[in-house]
Amino acid sequence: MQTYIGMVSSDWSQCLSPSGPFDAFIFHYPQIESELGRVFQRYTANRMSLRQAADHVTRLLPAALNRDQMDAFLNARFEIYRGVEKLIDWCHDHHILFMVNTTGFMGYFQRALAKGLLPRLNALSAQPMLRFGQGPLDPEVLIELSEIDDKAANSAAIAERFRIPSHTIVLLGDSGGDGPHFEWGARVGATLIGSMTKPSLSKFCHDRGISIDHQFGHSYTEGEAVSPDLERHVDFGDLIEILRQVLNIDPSSAAR
Repeated sequence: MQTYIGMVSSDWSQCLSPSGPFDAFIFHYPQIESELGRVFQRYTANRMSLRQAADHVTRLLPAALNRDQMDAFLNARFEIYRGVEKLIDWCHDHHILFMVNTTGFMGYFQRALAKGLLPRLNALSAQPMLRFGQGPLDPEVLIELSEIDDKAANSAAIAERFRIPSHTIVLLGDSGGDGPHFEWGARVGATLIGSMTKPSLSKFCHDRGISIDHQFGHSYTEGEAVSPDLERHVDFGDLIEILRQVLNIDPSSAAR
């Protein structure tokens, strides 16, 4: 079994990427954009369960997306923040398990990996509503995520499987949908990093006495519109120094 010195478990949409989980649907079915936007806002603000959101989206879609449609979307619109590839590669080089833990759809990541748009992931926790057959570049571990609380359960399961101590776990999140993940992380002694932090996450943590250890990128104030242009100036390679400190990695040490 692979041995890791730590783990990064990160949300995706508006956390590592400016994209939203429904962007592929909007690309092909723009007529439902406004309704999908309302669904996204409701579950990320903890006003709707993820299962309810998925059921709502299923009813809205004229038809499920096939592999060719997902590929067409990725060819036209795939985007990640500057430095994310460098961050993931650095984690691999230093034996840090990198896990995308998201309410986004599994099929999106399967195709992005198959097309070489993303570095390899050690683990993926994602919504199974849209999923394709197993591909050769799928992560070693694929876990279904059906509710917001599954983020914490899936991080805990991966940490247990690979015997990763909780004090070497780093969680990244941006919105209230990451609140239960952060609540679990605070309880077990993980490091919490707000990435492009939205007021919904700040409020969730404040109301429960949870301290976010680091704020990364732009932190939004109540009522402030999300600005992808502002976020594109952030370099996620700068997170490496924080990980060095959390995991006590000597800056002069070579990758192993």
